[in-house]
Amino acid sequence: MDTKAFKRSLQQSNNYHRKGFGHENEVMGTMNTEYQSSLIQKIRENNYQWQEGDVTIKLAEAFGFCWGVERAVAMAYETRQHFPQEKIWITNEIIHNPSVNQRLLEMNVGFIEVVNGNKNFSVVETGDVVILPAFGASVTEMQLLNDKGCTIVDTTCPWVSKVWNSVEKHKKKDYTSIIHGKYRHEETVATSSFAGTYLVVLNFKEAQYVCDYILNGGNKDEFLEKFKNAHSEGFEPDKDLMRLGIANQTTMLKSETEQIGKLFETTMLKKYGPTELNEHFMSFNTICDATQERQDAMLNLVKEDVDLMVVIGGFNSSNTTHLQEISIEKGIDSYHIDSEKRILPGNKIEHKPLEKEIKTKENWLPDGKIIVGVTSGASTPDKVVEAVIKCIFEEKKANILV
Repeated sequence: MDTKAFKRSLQQSNNYHRKGFGHENEVMGTMNTEYQSSLIQKIRENNYQWQEGDVTIKLAEAFGFCWGVERAVAMAYETRQHFPQEKIWITNEIIHNPSVNQRLLEMNVGFIEVVNGNKNFSVVETGDVVILPAFGASVTEMQLLNDKGCTIVDTTCPWVSKVWNSVEKHKKKDYTSIIHGKYRHEETVATSSFAGTYLVVLNFKEAQYVCDYILNGGNKDEFLEKFKNAHSEGFEPDKDLMRLGIANQTTMLKSETEQIGKLFETTMLKKYGPTELNEHFMSFNTICDATQERQDAMLNLVKEDVDLMVVIGGFNSSNTTHLQEISIEKGIDSYHIDSEKRILPGNKIEHKPLEKEIKTKENWLPDGKIIVGVTSGASTPDKVVEAVIKCIFEEKKANILV
């Protein structure tokens, strides 16, 4: 399928919308009321610090809603206002934040249900309005919705679209796209649907395995088993690893994406030499500015004198998880929570350790004066961050009175 031609045709359709419906001012007023926080603004103005009682909060200097997320949510709100009577669906969560998705449910916006690992699009009827989320949708999904005669509202982040353009360029020149990401993640699923031949690598260790295969050969069956579900159909490592282009899921750890890109470049240089490198390797900068800013701010925050860290965001949010990784690598006690409801009476907290199930930690706030670092993922509203900070203050005061 010529995915580029299909996307161009779709964008020219009267049923396709990517720029909203002219209700921006009213919608932004509603969103400011629902998601902005006067306390967070005060903390920003106070050099990103705030103290109450024995607790000092230190906020990362970049956190929370990014432009792409805010744009997607605003377009979803606009869509409901513009189509007050129509049935509206979203192909997935609009963003990875439970409070925002719950708000859309309250606005009578439905989410396509996943049944046995597959989305059940049978509920969508001709004339329904379908919103594509911030991290995009696959070509197959878009084609299905277009064939059904749906009105499509595309909130895909432009940074994600930029990655799609990169893999289209790989495909045009018969390069295999090496995608740094999580193969099950909605964004990577969408990106791979625009690629020709592709391989998804999760981390630097997997990239090293691939590079070793390129340089030294190996067991093809073992390779394909290792990357089962993470490569294009009919992938042949001995043939398809000869010409490579680098792409990434925009929410991955910036430093790791850069390391992986440099590793593949060095590997192809060793394999083919400097004069042939450009015939075997190509790379574009597809690291999201907002992701980079939040990771850089977290790297600065972990250098501060903090007793513990609270990272706020959806448990399925990739960019939030990577903020948590930065804190843990620094050896700081860190708690990933998705809302203030995870902070429980009696100095307890429900949190999600890296790659583990949610657990409860008792006596998580130390005695005496403490400094708490706080950041949040790109899908987390300031209102949620405010609620978490207030709960920390209240819980600390309650412990003192006990």
